[in-house]
Amino acid sequence: MDPTTAIRKPPGAGTVRERLTVPVLAFGGILMAVMQTVVVPLLPDLPRLTGASAGTVSWMVTATLLSGAVLTPVLGRAGDMYGKRRVLMAALGLMTAGSVLCALTSDIAVLIAARTLSGAAAAVVPLSISILRDELPPERRGSAVALMSSTVGIGAALGLPLAAVIVQYANWHTMFWVTSALGATGVTLVKWAVRESPLREPGRFDVPGTLGLAAGLVCLLLGVSQGGQWGWGSGRVVALFAAAVAVLALWSWQQLRAERPLVDLRLAVRPGVGLSHVAALLAGFAFYANTLVTAQLVQAPEATGYGLGLSIVATGLCLLPSGIVMLLLSPVSARISAARGPRITLALGAAVIAAGYAVRIADSRELWMIITGATVVAIGTTLAYSALPTLILRAVPAEQTASANGVNVLMRTIGQAGSSAAVAAVLVHHTSPVGGAPVPTLHGYLLAFAMAGTVALVAAAAALCIPGDAGQDVTDGPDQARVRTPGARDGAMEGA
Repeated sequence: MDPTTAIRKPPGAGTVRERLTVPVLAFGGILMAVMQTVVVPLLPDLPRLTGASAGTVSWMVTATLLSGAVLTPVLGRAGDMYGKRRVLMAALGLMTAGSVLCALTSDIAVLIAARTLSGAAAAVVPLSISILRDELPPERRGSAVALMSSTVGIGAALGLPLAAVIVQYANWHTMFWVTSALGATGVTLVKWAVRESPLREPGRFDVPGTLGLAAGLVCLLLGVSQGGQWGWGSGRVVALFAAAVAVLALWSWQQLRAERPLVDLRLAVRPGVGLSHVAALLAGFAFYANTLVTAQLVQAPEATGYGLGLSIVATGLCLLPSGIVMLLLSPVSARISAARGPRITLALGAAVIAAGYAVRIADSRELWMIITGATVVAIGTTLAYSALPTLILRAVPAEQTASANGVNVLMRTIGQAGSSAAVAAVLVHHTSPVGGAPVPTLHGYLLAFAMAGTVALVAAAAALCIPGDAGQDVTDGPDQARVRTPGARDGAMEGA
């Protein structure tokens, strides 16, 4: 037998630490999503608390978006090359350091820099999914990956009400001390319970590719996120989009010629991978509109005729059922993928998202209907998000799983940024004065729902176009050739 061949332990074997691998990684994913949402309840008060303008304060969200988009594929590639557990701990460590900085200061420049550090947490989910592929037997892998994918929605649903309660009843710095403690706990648990994957992608890290991707994504996402504020036809936004096209075109040329590229574009354009990335972008767009619009809709003044005038705490509680549903349904989505294939699960999830928006269009005045519609969208998101990494795992080599999943998460991030910009554009153009201030009309919200539902249907069509034999997970068999590093701790037996 080849000495690089690993034989897995039988299912259920291992220490308590090994059995806690999945819960610990899921905790990290939930923590990442919580960190991305906790700042939202603070945004209306931050200009007063920091002495900065509302435009400057918005960079606390924009900076996290930009750094997360750039660092997700970069840290995924680093994980494939230098160790996924090591890079996962680094990402959680950067997130924790950013939270500590936020807890220590009220200076807006330091707060923005700290939130930039926290953006590294966006790489937690793809890195964790890759660890699960390396460490779990096939019969456990599907449900674990589905749970890991669902942590994005679970954490977002938990983070908003948690942050709102802390902000309402305690000093706002307390919120960041709480997240700092949670982050430190996450790093400690990963170090204790998660084994370092023995798989490595050899070669030198692609520094030029990293810089090129960073420059291109910053130009693209900065233009998308600030287009509504600066004006879509303004010189700054047009220049950013032109620079993004030029830089990313040059970056693609460099990647195709690099010996060890940051992103394997030849692999990315294969139908099984490329269409999964397209579906991820569309699903991210469709999912994010639900959170954005629901929060604004239920907080709208009652004088609008449709608004409920709810507080931010009550708004967070309205989204809580969505998080609970995502937690409970992740095993179900894994079973559907096992029985029918992940592309069918993805298509079904996207169709359910569209059905959820149909409910929102039918009635967005009654609170129970709003919660029902938002929960149906969450059900569809659970199915779709759980299927995406499974499609990637089946279509790429084992030593490229972290980087490939990182690109898939990046596409979701771009979709969410596009959704935010598109929803804002729709609502800005459909307003009416209430109390002397322009407030979005119900018609504007319904148009946003229709737009997101249509995108979800396009995502379902893209999913059905993914080849049914897009590839098998190369780790499914009992004996798989692996690239191992000396001294890697894996608990597996090597054949003689």
